[in-house]
Amino acid sequence: MDNNPKILSLDLAPVVLAPLRQRGKRLIQYHDSIDLFHPGLISLLEKAKSLGDLLVVTLTAPHHAFQSARPLSDRDRLLVGFLTGLPYVDYVVVALDATPERMIESVRPHVYCKMEFPANGAEKDGRQISNELAALKKVGATFEFIAIKPCSPSEALSELFQTHSPEVRSFCRGLAEGFPPDEFQRVADGFAELKVLIIGDIIFDRYCSVEVQGLTSKNRILSARLLSEDTQAGGALAVFRHVRQFTSKVKLISLLGTEPWANATLARFIEPSEHDVIQTPEFTTIIKQRFVEPRMEGKELSKLFSVNMIERDHPNERLQTAVLDRISGHIDQYDLVLVMDFGHGLLEEPVRRYVQEKSGFLALNCQTNSNNHGFNVINRQYSRADSFSLDQTEITLAVGRRKLDFPVELQRLAEGMGSKYAWLTRGGTETLGFAPSAELCRCAPFERNVVDTVGAGDAFCAVTSLAAARELPLPIATFMGQLAGAQAVRIVGNSAPVLKSKLIEDGRSMLSV
Repeated sequence: MDNNPKILSLDLAPVVLAPLRQRGKRLIQYHDSIDLFHPGLISLLEKAKSLGDLLVVTLTAPHHAFQSARPLSDRDRLLVGFLTGLPYVDYVVVALDATPERMIESVRPHVYCKMEFPANGAEKDGRQISNELAALKKVGATFEFIAIKPCSPSEALSELFQTHSPEVRSFCRGLAEGFPPDEFQRVADGFAELKVLIIGDIIFDRYCSVEVQGLTSKNRILSARLLSEDTQAGGALAVFRHVRQFTSKVKLISLLGTEPWANATLARFIEPSEHDVIQTPEFTTIIKQRFVEPRMEGKELSKLFSVNMIERDHPNERLQTAVLDRISGHIDQYDLVLVMDFGHGLLEEPVRRYVQEKSGFLALNCQTNSNNHGFNVINRQYSRADSFSLDQTEITLAVGRRKLDFPVELQRLAEGMGSKYAWLTRGGTETLGFAPSAELCRCAPFERNVVDTVGAGDAFCAVTSLAAARELPLPIATFMGQLAGAQAVRIVGNSAPVLKSKLIEDGRSMLSV
């Protein structure tokens, strides 16, 4: 929660909001106490957002607790997290010991809103809100009550769940019939006993934020001013960080070069005891450098172009033998072997063959990207996987046709590889899940407000692989993967791992409808 850009402190709010106000954005402030959950909340906030451009929700302690100076409770954090997840809430300002007047001075809204229950007509004459009215007059804001209709708790939950599509609500209701919310944390906690070996390419994702200045006068090429750089853990290292949220019994095997910065960068994301990475001057550490524009709230990250630091030739035979030696010393110790094959040379034919022969439970993600397009095709590189996931481009290449029946081809691919689980992710359309003894599983995306799709498939694969190794029912495994993907698309690149705590929180909430 501390890293959520939507959450502002009382002191930070003016710094963030004042420039938006100066650019002509109309600020709407909705204020309530920290215990504000009530019937009609969703429609109330939608109505508030309709009054302007940006909705800022400000939260204080209940009036009787202003002087308590208590920290945020788990319930408070759940509420704040829920609010920041709503598409029409742009910022949440939390200050438990602040008065409403102090909140108004910090935000300086154009319109200030509060909730009006039908029984609250006496409040409209201003006698109970005189201090707030005085503060609003100072900042030049208008006051508006937003009326809500009373409804039952079941109606309130139904309205709350309207933030998801009808397809998602239907899926979750069906799942909840045989899988109550109280079981969800127990299942997620069960991953802690799994011993996991991850084999795959480490990729460092470097995000360079730039301000586009225009075209140069002589060559007509794009000109931009560098604002900032952020190097993130991508590829198999990102998957390690996701899995590490659920179990501490995890090891990563990969390759790195000996560039002066490589060791220190690796150490930011993983402990020496958690990896068996071969470092050699015969290999160039992979960097995928993306030039992006500064992110605008409410919009997907705008990427301009990418520069990849990748060797044209794959590692030589000596390095491949070294990788095989490392794997052979580990592979029989693990409940789950998760292969993340990005097609950058770590997993050559001898390594692939050995992993398929020796793994107990093998989960596979064989990816297509700009560096290997048409060459790293799952059913040409592998003949066996207990579990796998792939995207629409990858299944199209595996089948060899542009037009295909996705459920039929997913089943054929899974049967051909002897798979117990198989998933096809189709971006913003749907995810399909297949298991031999189960009905085909279809699930719409859980998150429509996308920040960055980079790494979302890896997060989905990480969590579904754990679920598959635990032999969970297909709908539950798919549900958990979708929760991970929904988290990942709200994160810039791989700047943070999928959080187990949030996955459990979101899962329990969605199963409670």
